[in-house]
Amino acid sequence: MQPRNMSMSGVVDLAAVKAAQEAKAKAEQARAETARQGGGGAVSPADLVIDVDEAGFERDVLQRSTEVPVVIDFWAEWCEPCKQLSPVLERLTVEYNGRILLAKIDVDANEMLMQQFGIQGIPAVFAVVAGQALPLFQGAAGEAQIRQTLDQLVQVGEQRFGLTGLTVDPDAEPGGGVTAAPAETAGPYDALLEAAVRALDSGDLAGAVQAYKNVLADDPGNPEATLGLAQAELLQRVQGLDPQQVRKEAADKPGDAAAQIAAADLDLVGGHVEDAFGRLIETVGRTAGDDRDAARVRLLELFEVVGAEDPRVIAARRALARALF
Repeated sequence: MQPRNMSMSGVVDLAAVKAAQEAKAKAEQARAETARQGGGGAVSPADLVIDVDEAGFERDVLQRSTEVPVVIDFWAEWCEPCKQLSPVLERLTVEYNGRILLAKIDVDANEMLMQQFGIQGIPAVFAVVAGQALPLFQGAAGEAQIRQTLDQLVQVGEQRFGLTGLTVDPDAEPGGGVTAAPAETAGPYDALLEAAVRALDSGDLAGAVQAYKNVLADDPGNPEATLGLAQAELLQRVQGLDPQQVRKEAADKPGDAAAQIAAADLDLVGGHVEDAFGRLIETVGRTAGDDRDAARVRLLELFEVVGAEDPRVIAARRALARALF
């Protein structure tokens, strides 16, 4: 059980592409092992909602998150808002028909997990996707908001991590275990994407950039290559920068677009997503001509790094529109 090692604050994970490949590999291994043991039966709808404790967290949440996004509902018997939220989450989990799994954690019986996730109050809802923890929302939420959040979660799981979900059979007996849906066949660009990941691992950023560009040359809409290219180019830009000097220049020259752009790159690499976006939006608002366009273009590039479905990107796009018009 190692939730403390996962990304718990919602910052940008610059290893997302590598995690995607690893998640796919783990899912395929799990399916192969299930088949080897004679498994492969569908899961019952009742098995989509499970109670999890500290002892079973690694097995029931971390391992399963390599096959399906796992939503975590932190609750307690004395929590009145929990009694309103939990039934909605349970019902929607069944409606999503295997695209998510719901893990319910009683905070009174699992205080260590509550501390490791940094929870200050309940109800609190997180997700774990391919071993990475993502905060979803805290407190009561309307059903429409929950559906929108779950839709985004499913999209991230499918597009970034290749999570195909679970096969659900309403006639299956509960307790039969969770089985991943059949693996998709390897795509035509898997070898190139794997080469890009290997290049990132070895520190060959130029090689990673070229590998992603090779994919996009044939498949301009490939989401994994688009994300990987944006991240590799960001890492390439900040390589060799002196963070202290860059931040001093940005502070001394608020109207210097180049200084603000460099500082925004460092902000994003450091996980300060909203700071990076806000810096560039302010630069767009206070500059004109080529400087303004350079700040705008860099902001759009950073949106690619974070992902179009991220609520911080959605909010920043609205702010950019206001600054431009």
